[in-house]
Amino acid sequence: MHPVAEGSGAHETSLTSTTGQTASVTNAPAAGHALDILTLLASHGEPMPAAAIARDLGLPRSSVYHLLTVLADRGFVAHLPEARRYGLGRTAYEIGSAFSRQAPLQRRARPILTRLVDRTGVNGHFAVLHGTDVLYLIEERATGRPPLVTDVGVRLPATLTASGMALLAALPPRHVRALFPTKETLVQRDSRGPTTLQDLKRLLVDTRARGYAVEHDTVSPGLASVAQAVRDHTGHPVGAFALTFPVEEIGDVGLAGLGRDVADAAATLTARIGGRAR
Repeated sequence: MHPVAEGSGAHETSLTSTTGQTASVTNAPAAGHALDILTLLASHGEPMPAAAIARDLGLPRSSVYHLLTVLADRGFVAHLPEARRYGLGRTAYEIGSAFSRQAPLQRRARPILTRLVDRTGVNGHFAVLHGTDVLYLIEERATGRPPLVTDVGVRLPATLTASGMALLAALPPRHVRALFPTKETLVQRDSRGPTTLQDLKRLLVDTRARGYAVEHDTVSPGLASVAQAVRDHTGHPVGAFALTFPVEEIGDVGLAGLGRDVADAAATLTARIGGRAR
């Protein structure tokens, strides 16, 4: 529990923490002051006491304590009780890291995806891993092809998609175990998808051996996808290219060809961002 100083005043705006606690902020928009706190913490090289935050921002100490409680509950701020200080938390770091990865990455990925779709004549997309889901950032539709469910902004369980499996296959096994510690964390769709951790491990081994991920009929009936991950300078997966197509149009030979195409696209972007292939 974080310390809360007594405050006063009418005209209060409320924020509610994840624990159900209501934080009252006097005479000011709560969201704006919360962002001011994050900006201040980001500009300092080390954590700060709540009193110093209140002083620098010209806010009542009671309001600052309430806001820090909410921000800490949501992971944006880390409370260091021994030092009686507050610093940026894991969530703030994740958002900053996501921006630094995604904004330049999308700009570089788009022309590669456009050429890939023009060359193959099937729909393509680019996605990133977001927890145990994949988040689709770019969709490129081939001429005459229908739209897909993997539109920009859509999130799907990573274990059900080719993009997700490509990204998971590029992670160290310990990271995969952290994301999926029990079989209950695995999601099925119409009884499709891995149901045990051993199933997932086997599918990821197959993906690595093949050189690209494959998905049949799991996301949309009658459609299949191939995907491969893009890696940064540490070898960590930062995104994945994928192609999606009607199953009846593409035989085994055609699927393997599209798999090579998507792997080539991933290798191209990996090289352009100074990434390291494994």
